[in-house]
Amino acid sequence: MDHIKLGYAPTRRSIFSAPDAIKYRGLTAQRLTELGVDFVDITDINEEGLLYNDADMLKIAEKFKAEKIDGLFLPHCNFGTEYECARLAKELGVPVLLWGPLDERPEPDGTRLRDTQCGLFATGKVLRRFGVPFTYMTNCRLEDPVFERGLRDFMAVCNVVKTFCHIRILQISTRPFDFWSTMCNEGELLEKFNIQLAPIPMGELVDEVRKNLGNVAETQEVMTYCRANMNIAIKDDELEKVAAMKVAMKHLAEKYGCNAIAIQCWNQLQTELGIMPCAANALLNEEGIPTVCETDIHGAITALLVEAAGMGQVRSFFADWTIRHPDCPNGELLQHCGPWPISVAGEKPTITYPLAFDYPGSITAEAKHGDVSLVRFDGDLGQYSLLLGHAKGIDGPKGMGTYLWVEVDNIKRLEAKLVEGPYIHHCVGIHKDVVPVLYEACKYIGVKPDLYDPIEEEVKAYLRGE
Repeated sequence: MDHIKLGYAPTRRSIFSAPDAIKYRGLTAQRLTELGVDFVDITDINEEGLLYNDADMLKIAEKFKAEKIDGLFLPHCNFGTEYECARLAKELGVPVLLWGPLDERPEPDGTRLRDTQCGLFATGKVLRRFGVPFTYMTNCRLEDPVFERGLRDFMAVCNVVKTFCHIRILQISTRPFDFWSTMCNEGELLEKFNIQLAPIPMGELVDEVRKNLGNVAETQEVMTYCRANMNIAIKDDELEKVAAMKVAMKHLAEKYGCNAIAIQCWNQLQTELGIMPCAANALLNEEGIPTVCETDIHGAITALLVEAAGMGQVRSFFADWTIRHPDCPNGELLQHCGPWPISVAGEKPTITYPLAFDYPGSITAEAKHGDVSLVRFDGDLGQYSLLLGHAKGIDGPKGMGTYLWVEVDNIKRLEAKLVEGPYIHHCVGIHKDVVPVLYEACKYIGVKPDLYDPIEEEVKAYLRGE
């Protein structure tokens, strides 16, 4: 599971009960500890461990920056000091979670100790004035299930933002000539999002593969793993090339400091080495290094975001939308030559030959059924968006490569989205509902969420804790 660190800055306002605020700052910290949340406290800043003035706000900001927090949690332990919350959030520039514990019944004389909800209304307004995007977790009790759910979803949002802000993709060669759909604007990705590419020629990969042939321990280890976890329907020397390619690609990603890979999978590679890279891609994907085909840079970005939204707990798979299901009116075949991680498979995978090429190194396996999220980051004409939606795995005809028949709510509506753009025939799937997390993360990364089904109100209701 990916790791996220929160800055914990509970706040109060002087005209409400300071003792009750101190009580709730302690109870909230205790609950975070029970849930296994890594957080940086501010008990060393002042004796109350609360945010309420400028001098302490500056010290808190300095501490949180030094600790390299990934998100800011602002529990309102009474009404709270809205402008200090906004100043701190603006200074830090990380995702912000706004929440306060539900108030108890007023005292017999009518006294109210905290007025937490009222303070949340005020802080939301001031955060907007400061131009600070924030996530709101509904006013609830610490033991309510929605508290844990909202907190974990926010941490996943932080993980998406953290990942998006540190993307560097190893681009192995150019896109295949015929794939005009996978072209991207490298300069614009850098200027808009600080997404960096590390382009290398195919020859550099080929040289690295050849270094790893000939009984290299790391290559032999990969071959042993393949034999233990897959059926092998190719020759031993071909399997060695598959393993050496996996090792080579990982070495190059490490050399250039990249967290994802996009490779020109045909056809120069086959001339040089006589294999397909699909199985090597699958092995890298299984390790959590998203590796996509046909030099699809936007596809690699999508895979990074999807994996981050899943907190690294479940592997994603890079797929083509291909053909309609012959029997299910809203069914579709998701397929690719064989780059899907083996943990996605519903059967023992086989390393074999792909559908469209006469070279070894592909994987064949049907993926597990069940509910999936389907996502695509893409853009053109200077505008970028994130296509989001749900599907479920269903039975269908046997396929080649890595494949999964899915059913969506309305295939015609989805088809129109894909044709009219800015999307293409590629997407990333994951056996987890990451749609609400990615929808929420879009407000922080400057990308428009685009739901292919009319479920926006359902997603917002979920995020509100309904």
